[in-house]
Amino acid sequence: MKRLWYPPGRPPIVVPVTPTTNGTQPRTATAPLSPKAPQAPKTPKPPVLTPLGLVTVLLGAALPMIDFFVVNVALPDIESDLRAPAATLEMVVAGYAVAYAVLLVLGGRLGDTYGRRGLFLWGAVAFGVTSLACGLAPTAWWLVAARVAQGAASALMLPQVLATIHATTSGERRARAVSLYGSVGGVSMVLGQILGGVLVAADLWGTGWRMVFLINVPVAALALVLAVRSVPDSRAERPARGDLGGTVLLAAALTAFLLPLTEGRAAGWPLWSVVTLVAAPFLMWAFAVVERRAEDSGGSPLLPPSLMREPGVRRGLLIGLPIFIGFSGWMFVSAVTLQEGLGYGALKAGLTLIPMGVAQFTASLLAPRLVNRLGSRALTLCALVHGAGVTVLALTVLWAPWSALTPLALAPGLALCGLGQGIQLPLYFRILLSAVPAARAGAGSGLAATAQQSCLAVGVATLGSLFLALHSGVGLREAFATVLAVQLAGLLGLAALSLRLPRDLG
Repeated sequence: MKRLWYPPGRPPIVVPVTPTTNGTQPRTATAPLSPKAPQAPKTPKPPVLTPLGLVTVLLGAALPMIDFFVVNVALPDIESDLRAPAATLEMVVAGYAVAYAVLLVLGGRLGDTYGRRGLFLWGAVAFGVTSLACGLAPTAWWLVAARVAQGAASALMLPQVLATIHATTSGERRARAVSLYGSVGGVSMVLGQILGGVLVAADLWGTGWRMVFLINVPVAALALVLAVRSVPDSRAERPARGDLGGTVLLAAALTAFLLPLTEGRAAGWPLWSVVTLVAAPFLMWAFAVVERRAEDSGGSPLLPPSLMREPGVRRGLLIGLPIFIGFSGWMFVSAVTLQEGLGYGALKAGLTLIPMGVAQFTASLLAPRLVNRLGSRALTLCALVHGAGVTVLALTVLWAPWSALTPLALAPGLALCGLGQGIQLPLYFRILLSAVPAARAGAGSGLAATAQQSCLAVGVATLGSLFLALHSGVGLREAFATVLAVQLAGLLGLAALSLRLPRDLG
């Protein structure tokens, strides 16, 4: 029997309750007959990159790329202010480039292991602090040391950008994000020259050349604040152990290769430059052996050899050679031609490149749509358009009198070059990174950026040396046209290579 509750003042009502056959309580709405089956743990949703987060990481990508070129137009002012000899000025440029290229893969690996968002934040802080050190440099060698540290900070920050995009986007969103990354990269390289000329000419608060570095401090602070709020964290599912041997060998190989190319000519090719250049391939071979053994034994190589065996990765690296070597060589010889040959000041020389920058950014925005329609043939088209621009520029400089070579006269060729470059850069990253698993996003982005920066350094060293050697012999016009002819040959090779690519780029 069971006593039920009843309002006071009335006798309780007692009703019989029939027990269940197994002696348990009867089923109620809140007491099921059998316990619930254990539920599988919920799989956490993958992090998603918001539009603000994409803008933030692209801002972080622009800073190192701009700083690679912004110092070029400031070198004459640095020379007079700090009484720096030519070899030291070369180190201001080379120190940043070498540290940047050498540490990019390591920066990607650290992001894979410890979290890309955290490494991006630390990279932004380090970039701001080292930029401040550059802007306040009291001596030339202080500036060299600060530039080396700034290159290391860039290598910490930049790989996290591509890796974050690769790990937090997919499908069409990833294609658009990578295209924007390529456009930001290309425009930043041109913008570096323009911004450098503007800041040096403006001489804000009497800072002169120092403002090209000091301007980075508030921008890095803005990137830091935005990243805290908008950039999701991501990392490899299985954090890898460190690879000290591979890191040291890769750094030694790239230094032995890049340092002589950037410093050897200015120093008259001394013995050290020849010895280190000869040692570079042996060091790279040793690095490959160490990495292969580490992967075969189940270790964690800095740059897994299996990554290099991916066809898409190899195709992407091969495509990058004519793109970046030609681009950096062009930027160097155009700066010399405009300032020494045509007598342009730093500001006018920088502003002359605006048609290229505008066309490049516009083309990069159209790149995803063009690739969807043409596939790999979009690379063929942009190589031919770029080649047409190079040809127009060469003919303009060869046939027009110096007095007629105004920024307006150079604009058609520059715009065609920008249209081609705006599609090439996104395609390079898309082809290379499409073959990289998400777990290796950091290593893949580090490889892509290292190849890019190494080719930029090689382009200045090789095409720049060719230009300077011909300049004193056949003249500036002919030297300029010869370098552009070499670049045209590379673009035609790129067009031929693109015809062998699968039409569907994925």
